[in-house]
Amino acid sequence: MPFSLNFNKKLVPVIVFMIGTSFAFGAEEAVEKKETKKTEPRVVSAEPRVPGAVKVHSVGVGIGQTFLRGKFDDYGEDKITWDLLYTYSASHSFDFIADFHSNKHSFRQQWVRTTGLGLGIKAKVYQFDAFAPFATGGLGFYQPKVKRYVNGVLQESETKTSFGWHVGVGAELRLNRNFTTGILAKLHNPFDVKQDLGPEVEGSYAKLMITGMYSF
Repeated sequence: MPFSLNFNKKLVPVIVFMIGTSFAFGAEEAVEKKETKKTEPRVVSAEPRVPGAVKVHSVGVGIGQTFLRGKFDDYGEDKITWDLLYTYSASHSFDFIADFHSNKHSFRQQWVRTTGLGLGIKAKVYQFDAFAPFATGGLGFYQPKVKRYVNGVLQESETKTSFGWHVGVGAELRLNRNFTTGILAKLHNPFDVKQDLGPEVEGSYAKLMITGMYSF
């Protein structure tokens, strides 16, 4: 028993030293982890934020050939024209589209001016990566005006605004998050405009255009 008691007394300082060292190393490691957590830089994704299809405005132009149809073909010649385009993406599949144009087509001494504001819906048939074909249609306000021979006398029609409809098909290719290019074919058909003197102003016209749009 005396030997055992002396042996235990000798171990006490060693045990105390080991316990104190363990607490010291544990406290130091906790401090280092806390400091590392504070100083660790925050990683931010470098991927650009691509705007979604909801609430995206786009403006652009369409340049191409206008083909006169009906009576309009008697007063002017087909030629290259341009349109102003605007779209608002309401969802991934449907856009609101507005198309404004005012073009004059002449043939000899006669001419026809096709002015219109078409409002409608653009529905994407399907979307494959950045490529999407679509169909469009709607109503609009038109102000067709002609200068023509009436009973052998060259007369200019009255300026009146009429209603009308338009339909079209096309396809678009998104180049990046801001720029889109595509093709668009549309048929515009203003309702006949009655005149106080002379025959009605009647006719239609089709457009085949290359389009360029900027989204924001």
